[in-house]
Amino acid sequence: MDHNDVVKTLNKLIETSKDGEYGFRTSGEHCKSPQIRELFMKRAEECRKAAAELQSLVVQHGGSAEDSGSASGAMHRGWVAVKGALAGYTDLAMLEETERGEDVALASYRRALEQDLPPNVRSVVETQLQGVQRNHDQVRMLRDQARAADA
Repeated sequence: MDHNDVVKTLNKLIETSKDGEYGFRTSGEHCKSPQIRELFMKRAEECRKAAAELQSLVVQHGGSAEDSGSASGAMHRGWVAVKGALAGYTDLAMLEETERGEDVALASYRRALEQDLPPNVRSVVETQLQGVQRNHDQVRMLRDQARAADA
């Protein structure tokens, strides 16, 4: 894999991480539960740090690093705002949309790992994938608890 392909793959993951940062922060701002809000803000910061780590790798590979999220991520955040307004910004609605965003992030990281990445890049991407999986699983568990409480 040449440097341009590595940079392109990393920049897609930077967009994914920035989408996660913005998504967790936006959802956290609308959560009623202080515990969920705190969790989402912590996850937003972790996504910001992940993006910074990837940006450093892009520079190491001679590229210019992305510094914002994707258009599809912006559209998803817009949808979260619409759904939240219609549903009254319930914690359940925020958890459902956050889980959807983490589904997209998991797919992005898995696609990246299908590439022939240099060992140092692969190691970082694998470690970050574990964090995304943890986020997804925790959000899904909270979503399931919120659904049970709603029933």
